[in-house]
Amino acid sequence: MSKAQPPICDYEGSDYQTTFWEQGGREYEDRAEAIALRRLLPEGGRRILEIGAGAGRNTPRYEGFEQIVLFDYSRTQLEQAQARLGRSDRFVYVIGDVYQLPFGEAVFDAATMIRTLHHIAEPGRALAKIRESLVAGSTFILEFANKRNLKAIVRWALRRQSWNPFTREMVEFASLNFDFHPDHVRTLLEQQGFDIRRQLSVSHFRLGVLKRVVPLGILIALDAMFQPTGAWLQVTPSVFVEAHLPGTGELSELIFACPSCGEREMNSVLEGLRCTTCGSLWELRDGIYNFKEPLESSKIG
Repeated sequence: MSKAQPPICDYEGSDYQTTFWEQGGREYEDRAEAIALRRLLPEGGRRILEIGAGAGRNTPRYEGFEQIVLFDYSRTQLEQAQARLGRSDRFVYVIGDVYQLPFGEAVFDAATMIRTLHHIAEPGRALAKIRESLVAGSTFILEFANKRNLKAIVRWALRRQSWNPFTREMVEFASLNFDFHPDHVRTLLEQQGFDIRRQLSVSHFRLGVLKRVVPLGILIALDAMFQPTGAWLQVTPSVFVEAHLPGTGELSELIFACPSCGEREMNSVLEGLRCTTCGSLWELRDGIYNFKEPLESSKIG
């Protein structure tokens, strides 16, 4: 990562999938997010980009797409996803930096970014790269941690937190963990040319006492009932946005572009992919592409 790059939250070696999702009492949140995705995703498409795919928790929910590209900064997270999903032409595993996406223009007709924006220090810069990779007419599903949630409002009113949940700027409540105001996120998307079609409020009942006392099925049913209120009011800790790029376009058959120079033409070699322009060699090992740092960067001689 160059010095000009923003800091990146790295889950390398983390057991996040096990400790947070499988053993952390998060079934309510997981199932509520599944409902939101089912409501917002198109029925299907050619190729979808899953940014911050992690261990592949959400990947099976994109069943209508012919090909799914799982993108994450951590190799160990993608190795867990690969162990869950297996190897096939349908799943493409890619390590890389969201600020230097290794994809060309018009590569995807859909993309998702779930539980990832809250780790992005420069969201506008990241969204600009995502937008470049999407074809006109595509759908982008973005989830963000809502700064203006009910708990934060109450804490601020009681003077138990210093930051104001109603101001538009993002707040870093822990290192590389950000909450966003809904108006700020809408502005960021509109600046990249997205049209916002729907918003859902998700995880209305993310309180330990409620999850212990109220049966899970009831919480899920209630959350599903209230999610559409996100169209006019967002006070939940999680908000899902369905955004679209206007127009129509033709999907590119070439997926990758060299992060070093932007060249679309790369040759398959034993070690991975070699850029035909700058000579950068990008590793392919055990079915996972690595575009974080090239194995070699010298000009082909």
